Amino acid sequence: MAAVIKPSWSKPSTILFASECPPNEKAFAFALAEAAELDADLIILHAYDSSDIAAPGASAICTSNDATAQKHRLEPLAERAVDIGIRCNIVVRPGLPADQILSFLRERKIDRVVMGAHSPGPVGKLLVGSVAEAVLRDANVPVCIVGPNVVEGTYRNPVTRRILCDVSKREASKVVAHFGADLAAEYNASLILQQVIPLQERAAFIGHLAIQEIEAELPTLVPARLHRKVRIQTRVTLGDPTEELLYQGRAQQANLIVMGAHGASLFAAITRAGTVYKVLAYAHCPVITLSPIVLADCGAKVEKRISSEVNYMAGVV
Repeated sequence: MAAVIKPSWSKPSTILFASECPPNEKAFAFALAEAAELDADLIILHAYDSSDIAAPGASAICTSNDATAQKHRLEPLAERAVDIGIRCNIVVRPGLPADQILSFLRERKIDRVVMGAHSPGPVGKLLVGSVAEAVLRDANVPVCIVGPNVVEGTYRNPVTRRILCDVSKREASKVVAHFGADLAAEYNASLILQQVIPLQERAAFIGHLAIQEIEAELPTLVPARLHRKVRIQTRVTLGDPTEELLYQGRAQQANLIVMGAHGASLFAAITRAGTVYKVLAYAHCPVITLSPIVLADCGAKVEKRISSEVNYMAGVV
């Protein structure tokens, strides 16, 4: 069954920037660059917890219940967008940020979410933040996370653009590869299909096949019509999925990483021990994730996270 990918996901007409307070400058710069290049409208959404309760260790969250004051603080961002010709609106809502972001996605036609991910403290780099975690796992559109280690400007070179696409999970590989190829065609970028096979699964996964044979099969994950538009490279490696993705991201000078946000256990969701969380925490470039909801809607057979798997560890957007 062919993956069903919405064209607007690779060429969005409306991008939602989920802003914390104060705004994440690197994340906003990326959202701004995307909106300008793709001629997309930009919506700046900020949700504040009117209960005045903030999680221990979280970054400053605006707690004033005056929506007008909240909006005023975001106006400089909108002015920057308007100054370069981007249509931009500010939306401020009281309530839990993750709930309000997901609710807004259901109410409005949004094609992509951009948000930052960071957390303070000695283990901060292993945390993507509770709001970002909830959104990237329950959003009905692709979510782009700009993590704490993103090098500013890595996504701005239109000449040598490379998109690294993680196709390690068989059940979602076609959807992820198709979306990555659509992005590569839109951005005029090279596409690198990366499959990482854990050492403990080598015998069962590879069998009698050689690595080169598996690499030769990976382009079949991409629709034939896109082969003429995108330069496809393939890499199959053995080892730790997180380490290999991060290494190849830097070695190939990737401008974007695309991966499915699925398969995390309850333990991984709480401890941020899964591949998705670590890649977001350490990646040098933005990461676009496809939630279990998006993957399932596109025809991938993935297990949806049960509702009790809600992030309880303190973090920030």
